[in-house]
Amino acid sequence: MLFRQLFDSQTSTYSYLLADRGQAVLIDPVKEHLDTYLQLLSDLDLQLVMALDTHTHADHITALGDLREATGCNTGLGQESQTRCVSFNFHDGQSLAFGGRELRVLHTPGHTHDSYCFLLAARGRQPAWLFSGDTLLIRGSGRTDFQNGSARQQWSSLQRLLDLGDDTLVFPAHDYKGWTCSSIGEERRHNPRLQVANAEEYAALMDGQHLPPPRLLNVALAANRACGRL
Repeated sequence: MLFRQLFDSQTSTYSYLLADRGQAVLIDPVKEHLDTYLQLLSDLDLQLVMALDTHTHADHITALGDLREATGCNTGLGQESQTRCVSFNFHDGQSLAFGGRELRVLHTPGHTHDSYCFLLAARGRQPAWLFSGDTLLIRGSGRTDFQNGSARQQWSSLQRLLDLGDDTLVFPAHDYKGWTCSSIGEERRHNPRLQVANAEEYAALMDGQHLPPPRLLNVALAANRACGRL
């Protein structure tokens, strides 16, 4: 299997290219990097079969619509988004196949009501890989103060992720320190957001964050509900 982790420095967003048997998936693609994605697909002789967003982003504009127009790929967002411009709306428990592999879809609300993670199953000596969106970050978790967010729901979602094996690798949608990967076991032990005892303590912790709104909030939300069309 082929794997590439791609980075947008303006918004500290990670996008992920997965490919198997010539079929590729892009997770959380950023509009400004469309040409890079297309060049990479051409260089590696890959057919893009799916482009997926883990949730409706508020800090950057998605490339879903542009990628479908350029490649004919299917595009997907969670069913809670009620976004009609995508090819399909995925749901919890669904499997999304590419090549000889598949991503298992996990609904993990809290950061937003339409937040999802994607789990690539372990194979041989390769552990499972979790593409955790903004639900679980490296030593953090996604904010819960807008877009129908809920700290209590996120606590439940995080507990679901912690039920995955400790060796499961974690690839988040953002990192602001330059870290690229973690694991469920590492986050269980060292993530300060996961050291509280219950949902009420977690909600109090998140309610005390008082973060400024994302710089592109108003532009990004409207554009991303239209698959990146400005």
